[in-house]
Amino acid sequence: MPHHPLLLHWFLPTGGDGRDPGGVTAVQGRTGAATRRPADIPYLAQVARAAEQAGFHSLLTPVGLGCVDPWILTAALAQHTTRIGFLVAFRAGFASPTLLAQQADAFRRFAGGRLALNVVTGGDPAEQRAYGDRLAHDARYARTEEVMTVLRTLLEGGTADHDGAHLRIEGARLTDPELRHPVPLYFGGASPAAEEVAVRQADVQLLWGEPPAAVATRVARLRERAGAAGRTLRFGLRLHVITRDTSAEAWSEADRILSGIDPEAVRASQERFAAMDSTGQARMTALHGGVADAARLTVTPNLWAGIGLVREGAGTALVGSHDEVAGRLAEYHALGIDEFVLSGYPHLEEAYRVGEEVAPRLRALTGADAA
Repeated sequence: MPHHPLLLHWFLPTGGDGRDPGGVTAVQGRTGAATRRPADIPYLAQVARAAEQAGFHSLLTPVGLGCVDPWILTAALAQHTTRIGFLVAFRAGFASPTLLAQQADAFRRFAGGRLALNVVTGGDPAEQRAYGDRLAHDARYARTEEVMTVLRTLLEGGTADHDGAHLRIEGARLTDPELRHPVPLYFGGASPAAEEVAVRQADVQLLWGEPPAAVATRVARLRERAGAAGRTLRFGLRLHVITRDTSAEAWSEADRILSGIDPEAVRASQERFAAMDSTGQARMTALHGGVADAARLTVTPNLWAGIGLVREGAGTALVGSHDEVAGRLAEYHALGIDEFVLSGYPHLEEAYRVGEEVAPRLRALTGADAA
């Protein structure tokens, strides 16, 4: 099976950082232990420079009601780094795609092209209403596809004329677009409606860390459908990492995290997750059932679901020695995963640990060159 270059990305903790997981796109589950380090520019610049020095390709930002604006934050951090890219998340449908294209073009122009976009449709109806959005699930994905269509046309230097169910754009174009720097579109979603958009519009489909068999099934299905549409789709996997010199040390750290999780934070987080209409979130929750039972949290060898007790979205971590973690990542790579968006607590120290210990082992196992 042919592979694209292996890319490793890191996560930017824009809601605060610490040794413990917490909520990211909303305040539920975001405890004091998870935010001991305020997410100010000096600290986040440290994380960005650590990820850059450790060899990561780019930094993913979260987006949501409980997040600072990713555009403003990453534009600031671009001034504190020189090489690392920014995988900027935005909510499709909340702003004109013409305006989004102008923002993206300005960013890539002034940051030397260090930009990719993560297109987020949203899966929490309560959060969507807070933004003034009352579209139902499938209609949100239909609108996302229209946004992506216009956005791609503009960023590739074309003129956008679009008359759809959700958007009507006439004569949109960018002034002297920076065409030397393509802006890949990353996309997530596990529902049938989301997959329809992915096969037609995405450059990279992001998956959350499910067991290898589940990932293999989704990759094979989406690759086949994209091929039928005359497109090539790349795949990325979003995972947390708890890696140590020995397996025992890594699992001891997972046990420490679990013992420190507040049961009330679990209750509030799981109540919020249950109200979502996100297929991906339901799949994450199904891995642990919302119960902080250590025996139920290891869903496959080295894949631990404890993070998802309090963190929405990606809720699984690879836990083990550096060799074990690299081996599991190599297994996913063999299934067709060419990009990994990784994170660890705290994100500053763990960027160095993963970059220095896991990345070289992974590249040795896969024969991939450094990004």
